[in-house]
Amino acid sequence: MNNALRGALLSGLVFPGLGQIKLKHLRRGIVLMLMVLVGFAVIVAKAVQQALTLLRSIDLNGGSVDIEAIVNAATLASTDSSSIISTIAWLWVGAFWIIGALDAYRIGKGRDKNQKSAHHVNASR
Repeated sequence: MNNALRGALLSGLVFPGLGQIKLKHLRRGIVLMLMVLVGFAVIVAKAVQQALTLLRSIDLNGGSVDIEAIVNAATLASTDSSSIISTIAWLWVGAFWIIGALDAYRIGKGRDKNQKSAHHVNASR
């Protein structure tokens, strides 16, 4: 498997930045990983915040689990500003995931080209 495909698959299917690390671009790979992890942290924090809001709503209703009250609380929680923040965080993660795969492919393509030219120089000697 060539470097371009290996790098793109690692960053695109496993985790962004992994392809860069495999292709010896450690700093770039770590930055991509951190950017995606920040996005995931925001998503998890907002999900926990919405779950706590939902639990408080259930608690205010005397602890009884009324499906209509749960649906209303969930709808209310998903229409506030934290929903916009979650959407932006998902777009952030998606963008860096795509950037990671494309960048790893580009780096790998350059490495493949250099190896191919080095091989041709050695073969002509």
